[in-house]
Amino acid sequence: MKLEEKVKAVESVFEKLDHDIASFQAWSDLHCAWGCGKCCYKADIEATILEFLPFAHYLYQQGLADTWFEKLRTGDTSLCLILNPAQNGAGLCSEYKHRGLICRLFGYSARTNKYGRSELVTCQIIKTEQVENYQRAAHRIEQGERLPIMSNYYMQLHAIDFELARDFFPINEAIKRAIEVILHYYAYRS
Repeated sequence: MKLEEKVKAVESVFEKLDHDIASFQAWSDLHCAWGCGKCCYKADIEATILEFLPFAHYLYQQGLADTWFEKLRTGDTSLCLILNPAQNGAGLCSEYKHRGLICRLFGYSARTNKYGRSELVTCQIIKTEQVENYQRAAHRIEQGERLPIMSNYYMQLHAIDFELARDFFPINEAIKRAIEVILHYYAYRS
């Protein structure tokens, strides 16, 4: 599969996930607080190279890949460099359209527990500030209501490119490595 095809395939997985999350939000009434982004301030968020390949490809197309690569190479923070606390809006991601899989899944997906049952994975803020909606959603999930399952989406990425989806890195390292893949690919095509 060509690199451009991989990018399109990842974007397709993200589009389906976004649709599935919108459906889940519609029936659960769960939502992030406007402008929260507290989950983005975790210093130990990890991601795969593949989930940031569309962002890296976008940067290359915009002529920004080298600038971002250098920013990531020399940055000294463990917080995601896409995070923009000054941004006004629903999220604090400066590249919301190109956010990674973990950024999309957290809050609106489930993991499968050791008994094979789905358990909602969400933040403490949603659990405590939207108690009734959270409890109602958790009950419906126990009864078999569908929602995105984290492992299913990671497996879809594995099917696109096992090597680029296999290892998890600190989020800035994953973004940097995705840019390296793009830069390397196009360096040999020019």
